[in-house]
Amino acid sequence: MPLEIVRNDITEMKVDAIVNAANPQLKMGGGVCGAIFRAAGSEKLQVACDEIGGCQIGQAVITDAFDLSANYIIHTPGPVWKGGTKDEARLLYSSYTQSLELAKQHKCVSIAFPLISTGIYGYPKEEALKIAVSAISSFLMNNDMLIYLVIFDKASFGVSKKLFTSIQQYIDEHYVDEMETTYSRSQNIEVYNSEPIADVQEKIDDIKESHQIQSHLTNLVNQLDESFSERLLRLIDEKEMTDVETYKGANIDRRLFSKIRNDKNYTPKKKTAIAFAIALELNIDETIDLLSAAGYTLTHSSKFDVIIMYFIDQVNYNIHEINEALFLFDQPLLGA
Repeated sequence: MPLEIVRNDITEMKVDAIVNAANPQLKMGGGVCGAIFRAAGSEKLQVACDEIGGCQIGQAVITDAFDLSANYIIHTPGPVWKGGTKDEARLLYSSYTQSLELAKQHKCVSIAFPLISTGIYGYPKEEALKIAVSAISSFLMNNDMLIYLVIFDKASFGVSKKLFTSIQQYIDEHYVDEMETTYSRSQNIEVYNSEPIADVQEKIDDIKESHQIQSHLTNLVNQLDESFSERLLRLIDEKEMTDVETYKGANIDRRLFSKIRNDKNYTPKKKTAIAFAIALELNIDETIDLLSAAGYTLTHSSKFDVIIMYFIDQVNYNIHEINEALFLFDQPLLGA
């Protein structure tokens, strides 16, 4: 199962386990910790924590969730930021992995994390986010669990200013609004459109005009009748990837991938199709080819599409980093 970044109040998450950014004494604190205590019932939760007695930094313990919708609360004290010289990165990484292992032991299939240590503990948000995503994605490579990283607001999110600025510049250069796109199409300037590719002959003519070799043209004609599922499975074989590598790299649930594999006429959502293109590390032309089998393409009149183009142009196929950017720009996330 995938990693999802969501903007929400973590106490409202309907999951098997909620993670509390605790203190080592397991006492009710402020911020996320205080909110979880209050929502669970502070007196009952404090009694349960007092029975445990405490928890070392980077470790995790578990209690009932009491009045929360979750079944469990996993308490993990993250490190206080001291400039990065006191083993903070390893301890923060351990907070995530220990929490995930504890959830696995209790047969949890879903869990919600805050961005640990970024409140009063002062951990820089950008570095904390990278550690969180790294720990969670490593766990997901060998385990199935639906994992939420819950962000209360954009101010608490840690995407680098350099990346944000770079993407914003790319959007400014490549994004066109609907009126401009319509005009450009009438002048035969706009290459991409938001509608499914319907005119096969037009696509073939375009290839001829671009002087691509005849063997490529023949190969394209042979592929025109492929369904999305057939084209995806062919690409997986050509890339010499396994099914597991593919759906995990696409941040896709195993059950959804199974549906696509077993139903050759299955039509996925556009964000799912793009997620597979990212997992397969396809270039722009290859991505458009895969999308066309599901009736989609990429368009310069969609900020979502332009952000995808940015990452493909940068040869950056880290789906979690792409999702961080999509989240920051209020766009749908890939996979999941």
